[in-house]
Amino acid sequence: MQFIEQAIRNYRWMLLFRGLLAVLFGIGAIAWPGITLIALVYLFGAYALIDGVVEVLTAVRHTKDQGWGLPLVEGIVSALAGVVAFAYPGITALVFLYLLAAWAVVTGIMEIVAAFSLPLGASREWLLVLAGLASILFGILIAVQPSSGLLTLVWLIGIYAIVFGALLIVRYFQTRSLASRLA
Repeated sequence: MQFIEQAIRNYRWMLLFRGLLAVLFGIGAIAWPGITLIALVYLFGAYALIDGVVEVLTAVRHTKDQGWGLPLVEGIVSALAGVVAFAYPGITALVFLYLLAAWAVVTGIMEIVAAFSLPLGASREWLLVLAGLASILFGILIAVQPSSGLLTLVWLIGIYAIVFGALLIVRYFQTRSLASRLA
């Protein structure tokens, strides 16, 4: 039982942390949409480039090991994706739009699954379901309407992050009674 109590306490704090982080990100995205979009593209580019170089170096150091070719190819593809992000930030942003759409749908599904899987009190699970539905709706909307503009997308990301974060923060406070009963 102590494991479950600790898991619930950790889960509560993660709700608060994720919620606050999402709200702050959302405010920043709305305040500076152009900078946010370029920053996201370049951040992805830097990550992909560094990840690719590290993967290639690791593969080259292990050429005597079986299967070293797969990490080599993965590293090359990742490094090329990083170079493309820096060379063509516009197309990278469009690809990012579709990646974000897929992420939002998958995240939404996972939130809904979590709402029915976690032992946190059935009467309050509707907030996780609502957060999940918001994620799914967001993902579908941006995938269907890519021509609405990437700056508008950044604003939608900001609004979504604020709403999602606020729901997680509310959920944190809702689980307070459950945590106090377990203590």
